Amino acid sequence: MADSNVTSLFRSTAAHSPSMAALARESDGTGPVDFCIPCNPYFPTPAMFDDMAARLREIITYYPSSADTITAELCNLLQLPPSCVAMGNGSTELITWIDHLMVRESLAIPVPTFGRWTDQPMETGKRVDMFPLQESSGFALDLTQYAEFIRKRNTKVAVICNPNNPDGGYLHKQALVQFMDAMADLDLIVIDESFLEFADAEVEPSVVQEAMLRPNVVVLRSLGKNFGLHGIRFGYLVANPALAGRIRSMLPKWNLNAFAEHVVFILKEHGAEYAQSLQQVRRDRLDMASHLSALPGLTVYPSQGNFLFVRLPVGAEGTVVRDRMLTEHRILVRECGNKIGSSSRFLRLVVRPQTDVRRLVSGMEQVLYGTRRGAAVPELGTGTNYSSGTAAVDRLVGATNGAGMQNLAAQALATGTSGVGMPMQAPMQMPVPVPAAAQMPMQPQPVPMQMPQQPQPQPQMPQPQMQPMVAAAQVQQMPMAAMVDQSNGMGMPMQAPQQMPQQPYGVPAAAPAAPPMPQGPTPTGVPARNGLTAAQVRGATSPNGMQNLAPAPATGWPNAQSWPNAAGMGQAG
Repeated sequence: MADSNVTSLFRSTAAHSPSMAALARESDGTGPVDFCIPCNPYFPTPAMFDDMAARLREIITYYPSSADTITAELCNLLQLPPSCVAMGNGSTELITWIDHLMVRESLAIPVPTFGRWTDQPMETGKRVDMFPLQESSGFALDLTQYAEFIRKRNTKVAVICNPNNPDGGYLHKQALVQFMDAMADLDLIVIDESFLEFADAEVEPSVVQEAMLRPNVVVLRSLGKNFGLHGIRFGYLVANPALAGRIRSMLPKWNLNAFAEHVVFILKEHGAEYAQSLQQVRRDRLDMASHLSALPGLTVYPSQGNFLFVRLPVGAEGTVVRDRMLTEHRILVRECGNKIGSSSRFLRLVVRPQTDVRRLVSGMEQVLYGTRRGAAVPELGTGTNYSSGTAAVDRLVGATNGAGMQNLAAQALATGTSGVGMPMQAPMQMPVPVPAAAQMPMQPQPVPMQMPQQPQPQPQMPQPQMQPMVAAAQVQQMPMAAMVDQSNGMGMPMQAPQQMPQQPYGVPAAAPAAPPMPQGPTPTGVPARNGLTAAQVRGATSPNGMQNLAPAPATGWPNAQSWPNAAGMGQAG
């Protein structure tokens, strides 16, 4: 697989990775080891695939049954009333109709998250209020702060993904019920439980039963992710009969294909295998987290999904890591630079069997450290012609990095908005105009060499929490990006805040004596001098910047517990 072809494939996909079919066409016809697409590697069983293969001609030759027939069979399996369920051709179809029918003017969503929750309403002209999850708190969602954010913005619809994608953050059922009680006057609350069946934090984690009783709650569930069948495209939502009926009335009569029908009708025969597959994924998640956390400088965040969110060592550029893992080791990983609220320092890695994980770890050791651990992968070269982000601000930063354009932050502030429909903090209220969504918390004094800090949780949450796992070993070398993390984006040590002159908004200040600037172009992935990275600009989404949002406690690593299968097909042992 040629490097140029790989680059072209990723550059042509705006907010997602290229399909496995596209990658296979650029190789010898076989795809790479997939740590990108979050599906269940243990289900369907080989026997189920053999059955589908034997009936392939019949399945693809004839029309499927109507969506009502397939939905009725699924409801019989899940023990849900059909009047409360709508099945879609993947969860994306349901998200589309939720937006068209139930989102009037605005929608709130924590970021980073699944891209369609931000992109779909923006495509139809809605205001999307993005609530930034804090790296310093392990990307945990504080529901109290989220509720205050919604009230300040007067947002009409609230979305919560549980577990969240890409970080796997989890919210307990009782906390979600309290949130729904507090937000009962909103037009709509959507709880996206697409990855919930991989969670083991509680015995009964779903709020499906609550959704059927409430007038403004919709729960979204995925079948492709749970069953390892993304290509079939099927998912469903649960709500009270009036809401579910509105969605059903807009769906085509044959919106579900014959493969979806076949799988739904054979699931009742394979409940035990499905439950075992979920248990194995949970065991593999712990094993994979343990192996990855042993890599120097790599941070692994607690997850309840079938994936792990990791921060690369200081100086590592995610697009370089992604491309080298694919071209040199035939391993596909999900670089998260094109997710709003994230950056190219983060990867999402899907949980896979231990044999594949050992291959992943071996490849990452070679890419990140060469023949030894300790030296991080270099930044992208200045000749690279694609960006790790997709928003307009990413293109702006990418276009100005090479020239080292001055005062990019001031230009962003001069517009009076953060690019997501929300006002930016005035400079007089911020000693340094860098939002808290920067890649790493900055220290007031320069630190020559420092490992990523473990976030300190606040005492608001009652349950015990675990911090992200960071390898104890020190990274031996710190390239340019490390200095940027401890600087103001100009490659110079950060000064104490009280030494920064504060100026009223809109009044130009006398230019101080400019310190000596580094010569040469700024590498891609490093903010332009006196500028902000794309992730920093996109992260400033609260009405008063980020200063009024205290870090939320990190989600703890759960104890493994058995819980009834949410699909009603036996018990997880």
